[in-house]
Amino acid sequence: MYSEALVKTDHASRYLQQLCKHWSHKLPTKFDKLNGEIELPMGNCNLNATDDTLVISVQADEEKDVAKLEEVLASHLLRFAFREDLKVVWQRGD
Repeated sequence: MYSEALVKTDHASRYLQQLCKHWSHKLPTKFDKLNGEIELPMGNCNLNATDDTLVISVQADEEKDVAKLEEVLASHLLRFAFREDLKVVWQRGD
């Protein structure tokens, strides 16, 4: 299962790097300024940054795990971006 959120922000690269660095101490991660990957226990997350959008994609075998990934990624992003009023709206796919 798959889910994706397009988050409008002028700080996409900064948030991508913060999210990856946050988990890099405990989980396998790869990232640069524009792309990131996090291997979480319940599934994987891919991040892509453009000038005005952070694209967050999560994938897992079970729907409940996709929902958990959505929750975890969104809550961490919103915590890091407390100065902004970001909207994280997920779109599910197969």
